[in-house]
Amino acid sequence: MAEITFHANINGNTGTSDSTLIPHELGSGVGFYGTNGFGISVPVGSQQGTTWVTNGVGTEKAAQLNNTAMADVGDENSAGTVSINGGGSVNLNNLPNYLCPLNIRFTHTEAVKVQNCKLRIFDRSDIDNHADGVTTYVYEARHPAHSQDINQLSFRGRPENYWEVFDPDLIMTDMPFTASPGMSGLNSNSSDTNSSLGYSTRDGVTHTSTRHDWYVALSSEPNSVGSKTSYGLYFTVEYL
Repeated sequence: MAEITFHANINGNTGTSDSTLIPHELGSGVGFYGTNGFGISVPVGSQQGTTWVTNGVGTEKAAQLNNTAMADVGDENSAGTVSINGGGSVNLNNLPNYLCPLNIRFTHTEAVKVQNCKLRIFDRSDIDNHADGVTTYVYEARHPAHSQDINQLSFRGRPENYWEVFDPDLIMTDMPFTASPGMSGLNSNSSDTNSSLGYSTRDGVTHTSTRHDWYVALSSEPNSVGSKTSYGLYFTVEYL
């Protein structure tokens, strides 16, 4: 049986990708708040200062997550940057998996490959509709090593080192994620030969496992005043 689950990536620094299930089917999810903590509003046009697990309307305080605020979007010519937990700007290609707030996980009773892995930010009603009144920045980290001085894996679903932008004023698109990343995201390909990068296998897209993990940096920017509850994350894969 196949299942996609979402996890608070709060124990990733153990190196085992230990994480906590977010019961999204019950309305729980990730919430974005101001620098001073849970329940504090984020100013219009600014990035969140703290990130938490909460309920569907953002009123129940649960686990605090690492905060990955977009510092610079970046483009084809320059890497995007991220502020981790209020710190200075770090290039996205140096963002370790364990410092991301969200772990997306696919599991199956049999070892399988996954492909056509895609993410969207939507309004929780129709996956073709943008979230209401908020721009979201998303990046998939492929960096199992803890040291920020080490580059990420070359095996990636999206080669760009800048943020994917989900803007209500832009056409909705899918963000591609890595095919068959393996358990704890430790599968790479033959292009990576330095074991200090932290990979455990180099099978590329042919890798099979009963579990595949993705690590996601999220940054949220309100475009208008008020709580944003028409706001969700959609993730899909094919497996074989």
